[in-house]
Amino acid sequence: MPYFDAASSAPLHPVARQALLAALDEGWADPARLYREGRRARLLLDAAREAAAEAVGCRPDELTFTSSGTRAVHSGISGALAGRRRVGRHLVVSAVEHSSVLHAAATHEAQGGTFAEVPVDRAGAVSAAVYGEALREDTALACLQSANHEVGTEQPVAEVAELCRASGVPLLVDAAQSLGWGPVPTGWSLLTASAHKWGGPSGVGLLAVRKGVRFAPQGPADERESGRAAGFENIPAVVAAAASLRAVRAEAAAESVRLRALVDLIRARVPELVPDVEVVGDPVRRLPHLVTFSCLYVDGETLLHELDRADFSVSSGSSCTSSTLTPSHVLRAMGVLSEGNVRVSLPAGTTAEDVDRFLRVLPGVVSEVREKLGAPVSVAPSPAAATALVVDSLGKRCPIPVIELAKVIGEVPVGGTVTVLSDDEAARLDIPAWCVMREQEYVGEEPADRGSAYVVRRLS
Repeated sequence: MPYFDAASSAPLHPVARQALLAALDEGWADPARLYREGRRARLLLDAAREAAAEAVGCRPDELTFTSSGTRAVHSGISGALAGRRRVGRHLVVSAVEHSSVLHAAATHEAQGGTFAEVPVDRAGAVSAAVYGEALREDTALACLQSANHEVGTEQPVAEVAELCRASGVPLLVDAAQSLGWGPVPTGWSLLTASAHKWGGPSGVGLLAVRKGVRFAPQGPADERESGRAAGFENIPAVVAAAASLRAVRAEAAAESVRLRALVDLIRARVPELVPDVEVVGDPVRRLPHLVTFSCLYVDGETLLHELDRADFSVSSGSSCTSSTLTPSHVLRAMGVLSEGNVRVSLPAGTTAEDVDRFLRVLPGVVSEVREKLGAPVSVAPSPAAATALVVDSLGKRCPIPVIELAKVIGEVPVGGTVTVLSDDEAARLDIPAWCVMREQEYVGEEPADRGSAYVVRRLS
């Protein structure tokens, strides 16, 4: 069964498995003790730290092992903000950061601080110039991911780092998605990552803090990991994480070329094989293994279940697959279609045969889901009897409001309007995105007794 969700968690690398099993026998003791078993554990921990630091591009004494990538982010942000409290309490993040960064920002605000979200373009990238404008005299920390976890777009880390350096603001880079593919551009002050993203074991994160960065670890003091990560080190997992990072880096150049070609094939063929599809994310400045696309008139949860039945494991940022019924904050910030969203992220070793079969299966799966939902086959012009129509989609979830809009847009004349009443949060994103894809005019959102009224003008 092809597993196409490496961006969530990559399969355990064979080197990680070997290192883990070996370290279980040799690295179980307390590395802080001076007896033989403790010294052996300390040697393993020190060797793992040196290997990981080399891959990150920092000194071993600048790198801390944490219990997860999320813990690394939270510790990095809270420690940097506390260390620079005299400068101010302003935090800058991009609108498409991982939820761990946004949750930390929200907590900071709840505790009396402030933060600014830098917007992104339709490809999901920040403008370095716009990011620089968000920096203030009281900015204590800036955060920017190296590459986006949902659409693969790479961010201009080097340019933003230079602007931060000129402003005297430390930059924290979340490198969880990119570190296995290569080093992050220089200029960062803090860096975080997560081992299970590159084929290491879960439960291991990295936090690197450059010398000279003001940093005050939060929480009760602890003697381990320079006081930055409390608790007994999971040495076998740390050893496996470092060993696998070194191994995937050695394979990255060749595997990147191979997977990029497969992703290019998916990016080109999906819009040809499936009508009404939007491929999102930057087509060039992106991770080599990841592609995301959204299908009009498709229930995302049903689509993922049907692909699973066809033996393909993929992910989604669609609100239809979310317990909160709200679209992904990344897709919302980009202003792209969220319904029927599919993220394909290929693990190392994915074959061309697996991708070819996915491209053969996908059109039929999407067609079946659309048919079950009663989606229109096409939007054909027809004689119009009214210049304005109202579609009541209250209480209906994505993609039904957009399907009902598509069914009636041809019933108004060119210049006429359709107003969609909806209380589904996804409609705020998907109706404007539908207008872009179908070359109709999105007039705007108006208040309604329940939910909102979304007005669309027919142009063709």
